[in-house]
Amino acid sequence: MLKITNYLSLDTSAKQLINHLNNEKIPLTFSEHAVLTKLLDFECKIYTKEELLEAGWPDRVVAPTSLTQCISTLRRKLEPFQDIQLKAVARRGYQLHISEQSHVKVVSLSDTIRAAFFDVSLLVKIAGALVLFGILIIFWYGCEYHQVLKITSQWKSDKDIELNIGGIRESAKVFYKNDTDQLHESKWQKHIAPKTNQLKGLKGFSGFALTNGSSYSFATCPGYTLNDCDGQGIINITMLTPEPAGINMESFIPLSKKMETRIRYNRVLIPEGDIGDIVEHHYHADVYFPIAGQKLIRADVSISLVYQGENTGQIYTTTCITDEDCITTPIKLKTRGTFNQYQQSIGDVDVDVFFTKIDQKEFIKPEHVTESAMRFYREVKRMDIQEEELVFFRVHTTENTAVWIMPFMGDLVAWSRYERVQF
Repeated sequence: MLKITNYLSLDTSAKQLINHLNNEKIPLTFSEHAVLTKLLDFECKIYTKEELLEAGWPDRVVAPTSLTQCISTLRRKLEPFQDIQLKAVARRGYQLHISEQSHVKVVSLSDTIRAAFFDVSLLVKIAGALVLFGILIIFWYGCEYHQVLKITSQWKSDKDIELNIGGIRESAKVFYKNDTDQLHESKWQKHIAPKTNQLKGLKGFSGFALTNGSSYSFATCPGYTLNDCDGQGIINITMLTPEPAGINMESFIPLSKKMETRIRYNRVLIPEGDIGDIVEHHYHADVYFPIAGQKLIRADVSISLVYQGENTGQIYTTTCITDEDCITTPIKLKTRGTFNQYQQSIGDVDVDVFFTKIDQKEFIKPEHVTESAMRFYREVKRMDIQEEELVFFRVHTTENTAVWIMPFMGDLVAWSRYERVQF
């Protein structure tokens, strides 16, 4: 491509003029193309008739009228472009004169880009490159995927601890924040009273543990391997204070079963009216928060996913807080929004990351809050006021269960039961 003016080019391979103002293509014969190319070699140079005949008709002998006819045709094709003049110089030959018109505006994007990057000084090029790089950096740091990478990178899972549950010792994978160094098993085990740590019929369990540096949680399920969990006998406990909670496992299990069967707030979460060919992936977990000398608090937590694409869809969450005597009436927060699902790794564990954007919230205020439940009331109210985005990690799945890292009361790990509901 040979540039004649800002808006006119000579396509040397296709032998045609291209008017970039309207994308018009003007075909040239072999001789017209050759003569014009010769004239463009040195603008304003006077070429003799013999030079132009040799260029337009190489290795051929033709009459001088052939050149005259060729020049006449070229003038007619160049006539619309007033700033290009093909002049005859008496007794000497022909010359091409090009005078750029300041009022001509180029609309060709390719020419504009070419001029912006190539027809400028090196300093301008460097400045432009830095500006472009800065825009890309701003876009990268503001995009959702970067947020997912940043949040995921805060977690590690390269350590295991030994837990003693009901007199059975098993290893549990630990998830912990990068700046956390208090990972001794005693940080979890000290909350279980050793004298009452007995569970009849338990032969083995699989487990996960988590800490963000301030709270410590663990999730266990009966079974010799991680994939043996069928959803029965799950234990989810989170400790929020460093003082030993003194969990009496012999009384905790029957109490938790009583609390779970007495009332269940979170079942199917899709609101009435959302009907059609819908599949809801529903996860439910009961998480207990023991604190020495206070009533046992239970969080009834549900996550429902409705896929609308391969890795996107609607998400519904509900968190309901009650105590063992139902003195604290339900503290509930319902959310509805959208999610994007990403595949990431925390250490050697492949995880599903659900980045959710909250569109709707419903905070149900209780009639009465006990002292032991007050911190949970404040946390749920804070989430209602402040949180617009939430990130959930699904770190393990079986046919009937899934293990989640949830952004509640700081962070906690919970083993949930799974059901698939068709509408």
